Amino acid sequence: MNPDRRQFLTRSSVAFAALGLGACASPPAQPKDGPDSVVDASFTGKAGSLINGRPTYQTVQQALDAAPVFGDWWVQLKPGRYVEKITVMKSGLRLTGEDRERCILSFDAYAGQVKPTGGFWGTDGSATLTIRGTDFSAENLTIENSFDYLGNMARDRSSPDFIRGSQALAVYIGGQADRCSFRNVNLLGYQDTLCPHVGRSYFERCLITGNVDFIFGGGQAWFEECELRARPAGYATTKVGYLTAPSTHVSQKYGFIFNRCRLSREAGVPDATVALGRPWHPNGAADAIGQSVFLECWMDAHITAEGWDSMSSTTKTGERVTYTPEQSRFFEYQSSGPGAASNAKRRQLTDAQLADFTRNKLLGSWRP
Repeated sequence: MNPDRRQFLTRSSVAFAALGLGACASPPAQPKDGPDSVVDASFTGKAGSLINGRPTYQTVQQALDAAPVFGDWWVQLKPGRYVEKITVMKSGLRLTGEDRERCILSFDAYAGQVKPTGGFWGTDGSATLTIRGTDFSAENLTIENSFDYLGNMARDRSSPDFIRGSQALAVYIGGQADRCSFRNVNLLGYQDTLCPHVGRSYFERCLITGNVDFIFGGGQAWFEECELRARPAGYATTKVGYLTAPSTHVSQKYGFIFNRCRLSREAGVPDATVALGRPWHPNGAADAIGQSVFLECWMDAHITAEGWDSMSSTTKTGERVTYTPEQSRFFEYQSSGPGAASNAKRRQLTDAQLADFTRNKLLGSWRP
């Protein structure tokens, strides 16, 4: 698949079960002496049976479905690989793992895959974890989309086995979602790993891996001391990919802000082959003026000297339009490392402008 022409496959929107109510904030969390329920992959009893005084389930979705619609509800994961597609529709759910590397949510859906019910998953539908409720938090676990991207890219493009809808999300934040936080979480994928598409999200000390547009969408997200690790393309190319593809609406002051993050790479990603981002305009929408801002981030040598790239999109009328970084809200401030550069293509914030890009200003009154 040509990474210069990113394809976004849509699916029918899923109705939110309590439209309008999802925007309500959950009551303030009260201190708890332990989780409200436990998920254990090795558990074989009846779902919800009390083990050590706590309702226990074999799958994550079972535990989430049994939680109250609103309120503070803590679900703890035992170490294991939970192979399931998970959807969060409720508010106030907290999902934590006992071990970041051994508590793994995994699924291998991809955009061009046919669903069991017919039709295609589409880009957003491919996500391992879909969040549509408010006040969700995840901590100390791994969420991955295990679609074999590299195996697919190694196939001949003319082969009937080659998959063109290779977008495969780990996490999609959509619907009525707002105030979603992730701490010490691994988010693993290749193309389109993470999509904070609506509301406000917060990521702290997370590892996010991918190659093509692996952090994308129209939401507002603050990334604090995260690692963005570029992965190989799986074929010979001078352009491996793009870290971000924001579609921030022009009416939104903020999009994606990366503060003191580390931009690293896996073996096999050459120097000067990955851009910081490119502007995504869904269906050619002119009012999607994407914002990606990197503040005091360390960048390895895989980042291109130009920093940013253009992106083409087809409008609803069939017109092909190319949008440039200069038309977007792409900025840096005091980048460092081999991939850092200061030139006309890589616009820098002044100290005065920097004052407008703070965590509290993006998040508002929310303090995750």
